[in-house]
Amino acid sequence: MASPSKPHKRRGRIASALLGIDAWLDSSLYEIGFKAREFWEAATIFSRRFRVHGWRRAIIEVLSEGFTMGAGGFVVLLALAMPAFDITTSDWRNQGDFAVTFLDRYGNEIGQRGIIQRDSVPVDEMPDIVIKAVLATEDRRFFDHYGIDVLGLSRAIFENVRANSVVQGGSSITQQLAKNLFLSNERTLERKIKEAFLSLWLEANLSKKEILQLYLDRAYMGGGTFGIEAAADFYFGKSVKDLSLAEAAMLAGLFKAPTKYAPHINLPAARARANVVLSNLVDAGFMTEGQVLQARLHPADVVDRGELKSPDYFLDWAFDEVKKIAKPGQHSLVAHTTFDANIQKAAEESVEFHLRQFGKEYNVTEGAVVVIETNGAVRAIVGGRDYGTSQFNRATKALRQTGSSFKPYVYATAMEHGFTPDSVVSGGPISWGSWTPHNYSGGSAGNVTLLTAIAKSINTVPVRLAKDYLGIGPIKAMAESMGVESPLEAHKTMVLGTSGMTVMDQATGYSVFAQNGFVGSRHGITQLVTRTGEVVYDWVKDAPPPHRVLSEKALKYMNTMLAAVPVIGTARRAQLPNIVVAGKTGTTQSYRDAWFVGFTGNYTAAVWLGNDDFTATNKMTGGTLPAMVWQRLMVYAHQNIDLKPIPGIDHPWVDPEVAAKAEEAAKKEADAAAAQAEAERPPVLSSRTTQTLREMTKTFQAAPVLDAPTLPETLSAL
Repeated sequence: MASPSKPHKRRGRIASALLGIDAWLDSSLYEIGFKAREFWEAATIFSRRFRVHGWRRAIIEVLSEGFTMGAGGFVVLLALAMPAFDITTSDWRNQGDFAVTFLDRYGNEIGQRGIIQRDSVPVDEMPDIVIKAVLATEDRRFFDHYGIDVLGLSRAIFENVRANSVVQGGSSITQQLAKNLFLSNERTLERKIKEAFLSLWLEANLSKKEILQLYLDRAYMGGGTFGIEAAADFYFGKSVKDLSLAEAAMLAGLFKAPTKYAPHINLPAARARANVVLSNLVDAGFMTEGQVLQARLHPADVVDRGELKSPDYFLDWAFDEVKKIAKPGQHSLVAHTTFDANIQKAAEESVEFHLRQFGKEYNVTEGAVVVIETNGAVRAIVGGRDYGTSQFNRATKALRQTGSSFKPYVYATAMEHGFTPDSVVSGGPISWGSWTPHNYSGGSAGNVTLLTAIAKSINTVPVRLAKDYLGIGPIKAMAESMGVESPLEAHKTMVLGTSGMTVMDQATGYSVFAQNGFVGSRHGITQLVTRTGEVVYDWVKDAPPPHRVLSEKALKYMNTMLAAVPVIGTARRAQLPNIVVAGKTGTTQSYRDAWFVGFTGNYTAAVWLGNDDFTATNKMTGGTLPAMVWQRLMVYAHQNIDLKPIPGIDHPWVDPEVAAKAEEAAKKEADAAAAQAEAERPPVLSSRTTQTLREMTKTFQAAPVLDAPTLPETLSAL
């Protein structure tokens, strides 16, 4: 039998051990704390030797806060710049070896792309006067700074403030190259931050000679040319190696504003700008006044290229299309395009006319247009007001919110799900989670038909359709099936156009309504031909055939509703004389973007107006300037052509007021014609004269008939 005292002894030993551990921990922690206090006290006593008082302490505090805020700001700037560095991971040096000559729909040459890679001249082989002219004008301290010229930037800011306008640019050549290689021309703080970091990256990874070479080879020089060698050939018919000082000065002056100073368009302005470059050479100490005197007295002459404006935005888009469809190894090509110079000119003129007339009133500075014929041919692209100022193509690259112009995709989905234009849906207040959209007028619409809802652009109706009947997925799928390539966010607010889309996508999507419900016919290249005449691509034979995405019934319903918008809805300014118009306006939050996308039986055109920096316009809606731009363009485009009907519209919409005015005008015209005929009618004969004529008529009728002589007898009598 075990002794009962053994378990008690074992438990006593365990308890004693635990007490020992506890005591060790307590003593150790106490020692650590004591040593820490001793260290802190010693450190405090030591630091008191460096404590300052009075004005010195104020300086230290300011510097301390400045370093703290500076470190935080640097972290923020780096976070903003990180997406830009992702671009540098791609093969940005290699732009391919394509050399493409583009022809319009009638076979006339309209421009070239890809030539700079073939004709680049090394910097070492360029004349010294060319390099000096460029550096004196664009970046005098190019070889002294590290991507960002702080002194030059400060000088430019001072001169601009003194002149109360922008008279000098502060960007270095490296910064301009960073923008040309990686960024767009959007005037935003984020873009400037990325530009600064990318400039430092270029300086760290390339030599000064390589940076200058890339800049001279890839800068836009006007006339559809890229690179100084291509510009020398275009303007002077010679290589950059053979340029005179006057010619070099004229080319150096193009970097600032190539379209403004293009000598084939405005030779006096180009010569005046060249004179400024010559003065810069003297001011920079690169040449003396005596050395530039001959160039001042004998300015450069240019080769006569005519004044035809190069459709550069269209060419950039078409060049990308060529790269997609060209076969491997076939890069020197002639591309037959769908471009129509007359429609392009009309589109550019309409945008510029309205922005000049109303731009300040509405606080809007930019616009973009895409015109597609009903057969899918892209006839015109306006990517901005001035390609020389900004090569960023707002028609094919810019993602802008579409506002209510997205609603046709919602209604098209509804038509495919059994709704009709006469279907009644509540336009009253609605909440979707925490989101409570409101109508433009702010009030409640009550129960309305879908036709009224789209014509009056009631917001709550498409939201209710998406929330209660359709869902977001089918709407997104419908837009993508209609040719929208922009990334759409599958969010509930998408139904009111919060996702960014390009103008090209809008024109492509709406063209489905004009093309009887089919998609897949949009194209800009009809043929690709090698320099030897071999056809390597033909759109008719090689492109996938169009396919239907809207049923005939849905198409009929949609076109009936969209044709009501210019008549009883928000797009009355888009009406065309004696031509049925269909389309939809769009206005985004804070009036940042305004759209009108419309179509006839012949053409579809999308118009966007806004500002590059996303600032708000002065309450501009899609039914104002965009509709007016569209209307002016389309009046020209429909001259002297066979008018085609919009598919599915049996009884075209007629505005009673417009019809009454037309009838009144026709009546006035008829009355005027009758009055004119009355005025031109000869005087009425007197009764005596009338009686005499009647008696003469009776005498002739009663006279005997004589035998007619034969031809020989008549001739012998004569």
